[in-house]
Amino acid sequence: MLHETGATRIRLSIPRALILCWMLALSGACQHVQSVQGHAQGGLEAHTVLVDGHPMRVWEKPRAEPGAVMLLLHGRTWSTRPDFDLTVAGEDLSLMDGLAALGVRAYGMDQRGYGETPRDASGWLTPERAARDVAGVLDWLRGRHPAGTPIYLFGWSYGAMLAQLVAQQQGDALAGLILFGYPVRPGIATEPEGSDGPPPRVPTTAAAAASDFRIPGSISQRAIESFVAAALAADPVRADWRRLAQWSALDGSRITVPTLLLEGHEDPLALDEVQAALFRSLATDDKAWVVIPGGDHAAFMETPRAYFLRHIGLFLERLPGRSIRPEAAP
Repeated sequence: MLHETGATRIRLSIPRALILCWMLALSGACQHVQSVQGHAQGGLEAHTVLVDGHPMRVWEKPRAEPGAVMLLLHGRTWSTRPDFDLTVAGEDLSLMDGLAALGVRAYGMDQRGYGETPRDASGWLTPERAARDVAGVLDWLRGRHPAGTPIYLFGWSYGAMLAQLVAQQQGDALAGLILFGYPVRPGIATEPEGSDGPPPRVPTTAAAAASDFRIPGSISQRAIESFVAAALAADPVRADWRRLAQWSALDGSRITVPTLLLEGHEDPLALDEVQAALFRSLATDDKAWVVIPGGDHAAFMETPRAYFLRHIGLFLERLPGRSIRPEAAP
């Protein structure tokens, strides 16, 4: 068991390729899970993966001969690229780049209604639908890499809840689970008003995009401005969730894979008592709980970044299929 802490606490644009894929899906020309496109875009490899006929955008950070693969799940508001591959000249902010330096090939999935993945006909997303989408992308990853390649699942914020839900359902297919900024709290499963009608599609705002950066000096103003611009460009309209009672299926006792729980010491969304209860409930002896000194809800983009990545590297080192070189760890 590891529990570390410090002294201080701390309008959707749909690409033509996606439209084509959706038309193919509706015509029955596509299988349950299928990659129909891959091209370079902004330093990432962009793939379209059809899950139950719906085109999911999956972003890949290539790395030669990876010994491990990790699928990253974004949070409630913003999609993969602003969250996990923010690029600002002269600054290290991309989690995907940090993982690549550890020898990990990172992928990020835009959920339905986020980034370059369109909403489905309902316009809504539910926890169970989102979990099925992740399962489909994991199936695609297993077909894309040699048998035996360890595949890890990383979830941030709302994505941590989703990652847990997926791990409960198919833990045997994962080499490990990493949860960061786990936001479960009273009222998290309260159904939004009007959830049986059309989705509200509320525009996102610059203030919301900047709201995770709370600690003065932990990240440059230029980086915050870059994040805000990237977030608003990728996700100009807030995605809509319903059937939130499905989150009641979250049960740590159903998690049997090695698990790393990361908590920012200053994160207002990750409550100590919630982290402790989750950690105690995990049905695996191979688990670690690390509190990031000075870390906020976006710690991997802020001053604790090296500490954050170091603990991910240590976690990956101690699991089967480890490929992390000590000298590569930040």
